[in-house]
Amino acid sequence: MNPTPEPPRLPEPPVPPVPPVPPVPPQLAPEPPPVKNLEIKAALLLLLMLVLVLGSALYVLYARGAFERTQRLVLVSDDSEGVVVGMDMTFAGFAIGRVARIELAEDGNARILIDVPKKDARWLRESSIFTMERGLVGGTRIRAYSGVLTDPPLEDGAERQVLRGDTAAEIPKLMASVRELTDNLAALTKSDAALASSLANVQTLTGRLNGPQGALGALMGNEADARKLTLTIDRANALLARADQLTVRLDSLVANANKQVFGQGAGPGGTAQGGLVNDARISVQQLNGLLGEARGSLQKVDALLVEAQGIAANTKEATADLGTLRGEVESSLRKVDGLINEINRKWPFKRETEIKLP
Repeated sequence: MNPTPEPPRLPEPPVPPVPPVPPVPPQLAPEPPPVKNLEIKAALLLLLMLVLVLGSALYVLYARGAFERTQRLVLVSDDSEGVVVGMDMTFAGFAIGRVARIELAEDGNARILIDVPKKDARWLRESSIFTMERGLVGGTRIRAYSGVLTDPPLEDGAERQVLRGDTAAEIPKLMASVRELTDNLAALTKSDAALASSLANVQTLTGRLNGPQGALGALMGNEADARKLTLTIDRANALLARADQLTVRLDSLVANANKQVFGQGAGPGGTAQGGLVNDARISVQQLNGLLGEARGSLQKVDALLVEAQGIAANTKEATADLGTLRGEVESSLRKVDGLINEINRKWPFKRETEIKLP
């Protein structure tokens, strides 16, 4: 297919020229009326500004305590690093003084001059303590501590030694201690250290405790000695059992001896058994009776001897009486001898008894 031919374009008509617009002259603004007394008002404004500046300065001085009655406190320290003029001194968290000046004394110490208002000076006493603390974070702080508020008040111009505490100064010591501790830990955790040997010994001891011999095997060191100790303990137990049996037998023997000696219990026929002690008591009573008879006989002999010495004519009759009396004495002595033999037979301890005739 053939394309459609475009229609021919007609020429555009010419644009007529625009005539230039003449410029409009600007209108002049009206002048303001003159201000009356302009110089006086400017002077008043400057005076007001001056009064405001002076009032602000006086207020700042009043707020800073420039017109307040104060007393001077001098704190002495070997180092005043971190202390600046205008720093507050606090008591229980409240500012009661301000650093007025810092100077260096002749002895090389720093003198910190602090102004304390009279109304706040009542918190400072002769026993007060002053500290200067410097932490890791924040600036230096000066604090006052008064433990006994009934002490005499602090005098004006008093000098006190300040206690200084610096946390940053302790860091090198702390790092040295940490380094030493790390070295000690490294020495302890070595493979050839004493701690490793101790742990190995503890493990060996635990294994022995868990073994068949238990704590006894761990104590003795080997199983042979442990068996010997066990055997010894068994023998000791057997010996103790035999000792218990022997004790029972000794108790029965003592009971029997007590019965034989003291006559405890009853004999056949319901009669009480006398025992050796009772028999000996009866024998002694009999012996006392026989000795009494012998004493009477001897007294009679003495009387007859007196009569024999005094009466010579009755010698034959006295001699017959003496023979009869001697027979009675010999009979008494035989009875005594038989009784003593009976006592020696019954009594377990034999003693030699001798009776001499006059």
